[in-house]
Amino acid sequence: MSIPVKNDYGIEKMREVNSIVAKTFKTITPLVKEGISTKDIDIAVEQFILSQNAKPNFKNYRGYPASCCISINDEVIHGIPSANRIIKNGDIVSIDLGAVKDGFHGDAARSFLVGEVSEAARKIVEVAKECFYKALEKCRVGYKIGDISNAVQIHAEKHGYSVVKNYTGHGIGKRLHEDPAIPNYGKPDSGVKLKAGATLAIEPMINQGKFEVIVASDNWTVKTKDGRLSAHYENTVLITDADPEILTEF
Repeated sequence: MSIPVKNDYGIEKMREVNSIVAKTFKTITPLVKEGISTKDIDIAVEQFILSQNAKPNFKNYRGYPASCCISINDEVIHGIPSANRIIKNGDIVSIDLGAVKDGFHGDAARSFLVGEVSEAARKIVEVAKECFYKALEKCRVGYKIGDISNAVQIHAEKHGYSVVKNYTGHGIGKRLHEDPAIPNYGKPDSGVKLKAGATLAIEPMINQGKFEVIVASDNWTVKTKDGRLSAHYENTVLITDADPEILTEF
């Protein structure tokens, strides 16, 4: 297995579409507050992406019915937006979204804190973000996927959290999900060696309690099995001959 290496054209197209993803987050951030429905956020996501001459790549992907995933509190990923799901004070709201333009894909996720949140909620969201940046330190030519995975695991477990094992980060480019899979746990110096030009979606998903998850009755929403909090943080990253480039940073 080898990581797809993008040429200059592909890299520029990846920068362009991932910039749209970043701008989408910048646009919707003020909306993520008490009293709004998750459906209203989803509508805003879709409208903005379409306004950029791109398309939401999550919509209809493997049958998924919305333009983004919105998961709250004990929901890890893949929460389906609904007009009946109203965001409340104190919630962790994790939003995962992507776009496709000219055949290239972008993907990112953020966990938002709404209003007056508990210290437990604040801490897990903070550590999820830190896990990404620990992984980013290993996103350099010569390191391996296992180094990225291990960096997430070590930092999460250092703070008393578990990492979700059933779902992973992934390569990304002309397809939303490409090889290699990028678990949030693993052994250093294992797996595929990183090459310049590779684009990876690195996404720590960490739980307050145990790592086990369940899928809800809608067949999409993934929740912690023990009902405790979860947080998610993701960026699409370009491996270069020098420092890694976060393509979805805003």
